[in-house]
Amino acid sequence: MDRRTTLKFLGQTRNRLERTGLLLGSVAALAITLSAQTPAKPEPDVLEFGDGERLVGHLVTATGGSLTFHSDAAGDVKVDWAKVKSLKSAGKFAVAEKGVVLDKHADPSQTPQGTVSLSDQKLSVDPGTGAVPTVIPVADATNVVPQGSFLDAFKTPKLYQDWHGSAGFGVDLIEATQKNRNVTAGVSLQRVVSDESWIGPRYKTTFNLNFADGQLSQPNTPTITTDLLHADLEHDIFLSRRLFVDVSADFLHSLSQGMKLQQTYGGGLGYVLLKGENQELDVKASIVYVRQQFEENGTSPLLASKSLVAAAVGETYTRSLKGGIAFHQGLSFVPAFNDTSAYTANAYANFAIPVKKRISITIGGIDSYINEPPLGFKKNSFEFVTQLTYKVN
Repeated sequence: MDRRTTLKFLGQTRNRLERTGLLLGSVAALAITLSAQTPAKPEPDVLEFGDGERLVGHLVTATGGSLTFHSDAAGDVKVDWAKVKSLKSAGKFAVAEKGVVLDKHADPSQTPQGTVSLSDQKLSVDPGTGAVPTVIPVADATNVVPQGSFLDAFKTPKLYQDWHGSAGFGVDLIEATQKNRNVTAGVSLQRVVSDESWIGPRYKTTFNLNFADGQLSQPNTPTITTDLLHADLEHDIFLSRRLFVDVSADFLHSLSQGMKLQQTYGGGLGYVLLKGENQELDVKASIVYVRQQFEENGTSPLLASKSLVAAAVGETYTRSLKGGIAFHQGLSFVPAFNDTSAYTANAYANFAIPVKKRISITIGGIDSYINEPPLGFKKNSFEFVTQLTYKVN
């Protein structure tokens, strides 16, 4: 190989090495960048019992004299603080002390926040900023809450956020000498701010809509039509953990009772009479304005409309049962002051039975009573409902 060929070969080799080096450098830089962007898996928390047994997992929360710890092997485990020898968390928590009221007026920055560790039945809350950790006796730690959930509870969500509830649909078709079609639909939504057991709620908004439409026909016979629509919207502003002010609007269209449209607007006071882990009972009393517009009875117009000033008293009850079954019940009574015979009442009750993930079967009934319907119409209307419902989170 002559000198010129040798120099050319060496030059080509050097270029290849340079390109290879650049490629390897780019790959290394990309790997470093990706590793920097991928969040590191959090270190597990370690809980040690007095007998030396240990659980590895994550602290979930703590209330009163016990804590909930999630172990990959055992799932969620509820443990009394008295049985715990030591605990060290990797995540940050907020620790509320005995005597501190957490409500809408509380300043979250005054609550100790940081990683927690337990020794000698004392919780140490380390903010991780170089400040001295706050030490709290376990007996004085009423709530230990993940820091993210704690801070979120003091925020005001946007209008479309934090709604929970269900939407359902049902249909019944018969094709024979008689043709029968029935369609039902319903939506029930609720938003509680803040929806946490350790803080008093600020406000609660509920929306319900129920619709039923049916037709029964046969040869040489007039078609019978059922048309029912009921919608209500309520907003509760809490003055304390149990006492609240409510404003509401209610709309009813019931063809089978001669009611073209009933509008109800008002406000009053409510009280959470019973509240537990699986149930809640609210009672309410309001002053309302009622506007009733009636259908015509074929040949002659009946009572065209009524304007009523009335009281509205009622209750709502919810309960969670075994197997994920939910029970909902409500009752209201509206007597008018300026026409004592023009009173109305409404009641409902249903069970939501889960069948798969978000899908449930809802079975229940809705009853509507109008004491002074137009001539020829019955006072009471009862609807039995069976729907396939989808849970909304």
